[in-house]
Amino acid sequence: MTNDDIPIGRRVARWRVRRSMTQQMLADRLRRSKSWVDKVERGVRALDRYSVIQELAHVLRVDPEVLLGQQRPTPAGPPDGVDDIRAALARYDTPQAPEQTEELRRQVGHAWLTYQHAHYGQLVRILPGLLDTAQAARSPELLVQTYRITSSLLVKLGEADLGWLAADRAMSAAGDDPILAATAAISVAQALRASHRDHLALTATLTAANRITPTPARPCDHEIDGPVGDQTDRQPHDRRSGSGSGSRSAGEWAVGGTLLVQAALAAAGCGEHRRADELTDRAAGIAARLRGYDDQHRTSFGPIAVELAWVLVATQRGDAVDALQRHSTVVRRKAWQRLPAEYRGAYLVDAARAYLQVGDVRGAARALVDADSVAPAEVRCRPLARTVIADVARAQPAPAGVARLATLVGLTR
Repeated sequence: MTNDDIPIGRRVARWRVRRSMTQQMLADRLRRSKSWVDKVERGVRALDRYSVIQELAHVLRVDPEVLLGQQRPTPAGPPDGVDDIRAALARYDTPQAPEQTEELRRQVGHAWLTYQHAHYGQLVRILPGLLDTAQAARSPELLVQTYRITSSLLVKLGEADLGWLAADRAMSAAGDDPILAATAAISVAQALRASHRDHLALTATLTAANRITPTPARPCDHEIDGPVGDQTDRQPHDRRSGSGSGSRSAGEWAVGGTLLVQAALAAAGCGEHRRADELTDRAAGIAARLRGYDDQHRTSFGPIAVELAWVLVATQRGDAVDALQRHSTVVRRKAWQRLPAEYRGAYLVDAARAYLQVGDVRGAARALVDADSVAPAEVRCRPLARTVIADVARAQPAPAGVARLATLVGLTR
């Protein structure tokens, strides 16, 4: 059992023993009864107020985070290094380097994994060098991927306009390749939506989606090949650019489905709720027929992604109660656990906003605490998450978990 798995009452008991205190001694210093201490240590009485946890920590001479199982918290606030990324994007005189495609591919793959695990501080340090290397290489595919990673990270860190620049660079690097252009359009849409330019995001995603998916999306009368379950592909990536839908691989259909999801979210942001529902249905049609793919385009697309999008669209429409009922069902599925930590953490922050919409402060707190356990940097580094934490922390008394997060990110409780 890891330290994070130990109930807080057992941590209290361990530190009490280390400080050579009896239960009565601890109770006296807290001005509480011995029975209260005993119930806390046995887990019969919940410690759900941060002020009480702080009081216990003070008497036991430890940090509150130690009692909460957070001895090594992820540093709060956006990581330093965005200026280095900006400088790398501003370099236009990068000399052409000898082609080392396999090494660059390895570095790009590592950067993707770093992003999907929500290790944003590490990624900020990696990206300037990776951008220099990718910009000097001769691989449009890897350059597009590098710009996409850069754009996604910058959007997370509240640099949406700079993220849009990186996404636009990805679009330019894609050239005439329709699939690379479609993947770049995903990043363009995310940056535009983060900049509250939903109408532009809707146009960009629909244009790209309609190039590679028919309307309505009916890929074929049978499932699209590709074994998702074991995350392997039976056939190599098909880069054919023919207009017929039959030339598309499962991974390419997933790109189209992801564009439709982004379009649905943009439509919801514009207040075009009927259109958002139609686009979500189109995405669901693709997801239902995908039998598997290796996700080399890093979309995380599938039925679970469409259901999560439906929750967010419904919330935008004002149907937060129905949305949260579905949310509670979706996050209990096995497919939810298979999504990248970044994806789950970002969604849970959005779910916290939905709980606030219906006035459920404790539900919002649970979502934020869950997001922090899944992807700490998603909560502690993003300005958007900071805003949600502040909204929840205004409740009196503030839920213990969110009060702790508010302290970590430097908010006044």
